[in-house]
Amino acid sequence: MAPKNLQDVIDASGNPVELLRTSQIGSYIYPVVPADFQNWIKEQTAWRETAVLYDQSHHMDNLFLKGPDAIKLITATAINSTATFPVNKAKQYVPTTASGHVIGDGILFHEEEDEYVYVGRSPAANWLLYHGETGGYRDLDITVDRRSPSRPYGHAVNRQYYRFQIQGPNAWQVIEKLNGGPLEQLKFFSMATMQVEGAAVRTLRHGMAGAPGLEIWGPYADHDRVRDAIVEAGTEFGLVPVGSRAYPSNTLESGWIPSPLPAIYTGEAERGYREWLPADGYEATGTLAGSFVSENIEDYYLTPWELGYGSFVKFDHDFIGRDALEKIDKETQRKKVTLAWNAEDMTKLFGSLFDVDGPHYKFFDLPLANYGSANYDAVVDADGTTVGLSMFTGYSANERRALSLATVDANVPEGTELSVVWGEPNGGTSKAAVEPHEQLPIRAVVSPVPYSTVARSTYQGGWRTKYQSA
Repeated sequence: MAPKNLQDVIDASGNPVELLRTSQIGSYIYPVVPADFQNWIKEQTAWRETAVLYDQSHHMDNLFLKGPDAIKLITATAINSTATFPVNKAKQYVPTTASGHVIGDGILFHEEEDEYVYVGRSPAANWLLYHGETGGYRDLDITVDRRSPSRPYGHAVNRQYYRFQIQGPNAWQVIEKLNGGPLEQLKFFSMATMQVEGAAVRTLRHGMAGAPGLEIWGPYADHDRVRDAIVEAGTEFGLVPVGSRAYPSNTLESGWIPSPLPAIYTGEAERGYREWLPADGYEATGTLAGSFVSENIEDYYLTPWELGYGSFVKFDHDFIGRDALEKIDKETQRKKVTLAWNAEDMTKLFGSLFDVDGPHYKFFDLPLANYGSANYDAVVDADGTTVGLSMFTGYSANERRALSLATVDANVPEGTELSVVWGEPNGGTSKAAVEPHEQLPIRAVVSPVPYSTVARSTYQGGWRTKYQSA
């Protein structure tokens, strides 16, 4: 009998690690948006030097929550405090399991009284949807607008919202020209409106590129008209549209780890959730990639502190995972860092592509080298002891370095040279995104997060920094 849900899939596989490490779904794809508009190097450079347009319309779920019970659901599932969450503000949403391990994260927009929109990857959207449906919330209406298909093959794609970001040092000049006049720079994650082509559109004060910028959204039917207006307004300020190839690599400089494995594959408290999740959903078909291998899926689970979300944890409300998180000694948790990979070792890695007689190392794609939905490479010290996990890897043309975002033992200081084991053991797994290869240790220096000096000095405190989040 074919499996009906995630729990059935796990039971049939015997081990969720084996299930995910041999998934045949292929690489994680940022859909619909063209791969390049210029080339990825010029597009990366533009978010540091001029201005860029990110098209975020397709790669995230939108989950719409309406009714007086919406805030009750959010409060009951978020490590964040909701004591202050007025209309026209946004918050990062981080849920955990009963054991205190992270499921995922995204952004919650408080658009109107008793109306919220979650925007982000599927794991956190699914968690909200499940608890909304099963938690006894009577005054709550939930609808979901799923991400666009990874491979639409020419079929029509439609979303409820378009979603753009205008970012970079010249972003505000573009925004004010688009608006037809000055626009107040509100506080980070504050929402308002601006004018585009004579119509009001919603805005969120953001800053992904280390300078004041905006996220804007509206009905998807207006996507092309609004995009064209932004590109035209940005021409004199050097604005560059960013393709789906370069777009995800911006987090290497800004410091957000986008895709930890959702910690839901074990635990009796989560059994009902696994039985609710489909057999063909993200959690059942996603890929687990990298050199870190354990037969115990729980070794891939992460706490909020390990991902840089420790400042979000507030015990001023009851939420799933609170009891477990209260017992954790946060001082002993691994910490989020950037790893700057050694140039000589990277040259050896790329040189293997042209060595007909030598070893073949795992292909390092540019600018983003991840080859799974969730990526876990072992970070080892000089004795070969695993002291951390490298989780998001690629290349920054702005820094001229290969970088990865990682979580390492609390006692490892900045400046320490470690090694990232690049490639999977035993020639690689059978998943679609892996070719036969040998492993190669790459030296890497433990560095600040965000890695970009501009970002460290200008970003709002929170998940990117060690500072307290509002």
